Amino acid sequence: MPLRVYNTLTGRKEDFEPIQPGKVGMYVCGVTVYDYCHIGHARANIVFDVIYRYLRFAGYDVNYVRNYTDVDDKIIRRAQERGVESRKLAEEFIGAFDEDMAALGLDIPTCQPRATEHIGQIVDIIQNLIDRKMAYEAGGDVYYSVEKFPGYLKLSKRNMEEMRAGTRIAPGEGKINPMDFALWKAAKPGEPFWESPWGKGRPGWHIECSAMSMKYLGESFDIHGGGKDLIFPHHENEIAQSEGATGKPFVKYWLHNGFVNVNQEKMSKSLGNFFTIRDILKKYDPEIVRFFLLTAHYRSPIDFSDKNLEDARTGLTRFYETLKAAGETLSNHVPDDTSCVTLTPEAREIFDRIEVLEDRFSEAMDDDFNTALAIGHLFEAVRGMNRIMGAEEYSECPLLLAALRDARDKLVKLGGVLGLFGADPTLWLERKASRGLQEKGLEKERIEALIEERRTARANRDFARADAIRDELAEKGVILLDSKEGTTWRMK
Repeated sequence: MPLRVYNTLTGRKEDFEPIQPGKVGMYVCGVTVYDYCHIGHARANIVFDVIYRYLRFAGYDVNYVRNYTDVDDKIIRRAQERGVESRKLAEEFIGAFDEDMAALGLDIPTCQPRATEHIGQIVDIIQNLIDRKMAYEAGGDVYYSVEKFPGYLKLSKRNMEEMRAGTRIAPGEGKINPMDFALWKAAKPGEPFWESPWGKGRPGWHIECSAMSMKYLGESFDIHGGGKDLIFPHHENEIAQSEGATGKPFVKYWLHNGFVNVNQEKMSKSLGNFFTIRDILKKYDPEIVRFFLLTAHYRSPIDFSDKNLEDARTGLTRFYETLKAAGETLSNHVPDDTSCVTLTPEAREIFDRIEVLEDRFSEAMDDDFNTALAIGHLFEAVRGMNRIMGAEEYSECPLLLAALRDARDKLVKLGGVLGLFGADPTLWLERKASRGLQEKGLEKERIEALIEERRTARANRDFARADAIRDELAEKGVILLDSKEGTTWRMK
């Protein structure tokens, strides 16, 4: 099936057909750099990182642009509060953003422009809009006239009259219509400014993204993304000013990710449920956070809670444990001759499912980047791998060992499309165990000493003591795993 994406502009899924065959231009609104990023930023950026990865996996040449808004009212206010220059504050939080995204395993976009590096392009677009009578100057400010753009609100599907009734012109504003929005803001004392035909000032938020996206992707491009909170006014205004300036369709497909709630409530500092990425990564491995955020479809809301993060930890651990076991199995048993091998019906079913794993993964991702379903198919592969390794005849069946190797390789390959399973399984599990020990106040040496004591007790047929040790460790979250090779352990 062809790749289909849900287009916010049309309100339906559509076949994805880029403007230029084989090439994709994608712009995603970056952060306003005045503070540390929160879990909502993590979701948006991980979502579009996976879309970027999958488009490349599907064979497209992708030009991915994600900007930094480094001049804005919020930046100016925060800089004034801290007694530093806006530029210095922005630089600090650009660095913090880059560190957070690297920790979450994001690929670096093709281009990461900054608004302050594109003032010339911004001024040119504003002047073009004034020349076209789509914008007007008022006391050093420049406003976009929404009444001059017949398609205004086509993205958000809002009603103009209802919007106008609920909007007022603030004292000192030179707007004609309360719905008009600022393209250029006259500088106030102590604020950063640039020279322009309308005097000293700085750009409005919306015009920055139009200037940067069109510079690197052209006047019309394929995908524009961001969180649902950006549909209005930001993306609505981007369409109005961009199409007003060029007379051409601005973006073909608009993609928006859903919100993150915290314990089923909207995230808010006033509610005390506001978590930065840095707060979260003190408690959870970054890949667990990434895995959790991809277990729901990107357009759906997702509930951030300790329980859901623990469930994600358990799920991701299962993948790594299976990859580790498969690696050990394959290093001990090398498949050679696959001729004259007859599989049982159950083994044939496993073999056949592994054969089509990549196709099923792609079908899920082609359905509007359905990562939840794609991960479900990868879980099926894990179940199949464990059934192979649990079968008595696997070590004597070269065909099953070949299927195990194929499943392991596909799991790593397809996981890479999601930004998962890239770590060495042994090291990842050791790191997870170390975190678990720290949380429980346990020491590895004490656990291994108890395991040795349990082994001795079992050898002496003192099963009561052996069971007591297992129970003692289980109460502390340590799970013992017995096998022919001996006893290993993991944190619950």
